[in-house]
Amino acid sequence: MRPICEHCAIELPADSVDARICSYECTFCTDCVEMVLDGVCPNCGGGFERRPVRPVTEWRPGVSLEHHPPVTERRHKPVDRSTHAALISGQRTAS
Repeated sequence: MRPICEHCAIELPADSVDARICSYECTFCTDCVEMVLDGVCPNCGGGFERRPVRPVTEWRPGVSLEHHPPVTERRHKPVDRSTHAALISGQRTAS
């Protein structure tokens, strides 16, 4: 679970309902996914889903935020909008 949006660097803690991930777990905020990325991951070209919230409470032994904290590595790589527009255009042309 990455702690920030890769594009705008807004904080996305483990309990955030505003985090979106692709199948490779690239992480972006809802605003960037909708307003900048047009629902297309700039890294893999796939779509996004709401990132699951990791439980704080240990409902099963050893399974919770306490035992499996999110990563602390901050991946901030703002999206080049022209390159991303070309990716989206290519996908639409291929469809």
